[in-house]
Amino acid sequence: MSPVSTAQITGRALIDGALFGRLVHRIVHDQDMEQQLAERIVDQALAFLGTCAATPGARLSPSLLVDHGWHAFLMYTREYAGFCDRVAGGFLHHNPEDGDSPVKGASIAATMAALKATGYRVDTELWAMSAECSEGSGGDGSDSSGSGNCSQCHQGCHNSS
Repeated sequence: MSPVSTAQITGRALIDGALFGRLVHRIVHDQDMEQQLAERIVDQALAFLGTCAATPGARLSPSLLVDHGWHAFLMYTREYAGFCDRVAGGFLHHNPEDGDSPVKGASIAATMAALKATGYRVDTELWAMSAECSEGSGGDGSDSSGSGNCSQCHQGCHNSS
C-alpha cells in the first residue's frame, strides 16, 4: 500500500521565482504593503488561478486582498497569458460584476472549499480579511447566517472559465 500524501500545493510553485518577485514588488509598491503580506497575497492569487483552471465553470471569486495579486499579474500581460495557456489551456478572464449583472461569482466560502479540494494550501486569514467579510463573519468567509454570501473582491470579480 502506498502512503497517502498530505502535502498541499502552494500557488508560488506555479511560476518561476523571478516572476513571483516581480509580482510581489508590484503589490508592495502599488498597495504600500509589507513584503511578507504581498508574498502571501501573490501565493494565494496563484493558488486561486490554479483552482480556477482545475474547476472550469465554477466562477470562483477572490477575496479583496487576493484580488490585488490577480490584478498585479494581469499587468504583466504576456506572462499572464502564457501562464493561463500553460496552467488552464486557455485564458482565465477577469470579469467584474456590474450592479445588475445576471452572473455572480461564487462566495468566499465556496472558493476556499474549491482551493482546498484542489489541493492548494489556503491562507484563511487572507480570505477572511476582506473588509466585506469581516463584519458578521464566522472567520471562514461565510456570514453569521452560514449562507456564505459575503462579497468578494473590490470590483465583485470572478473568473469566467
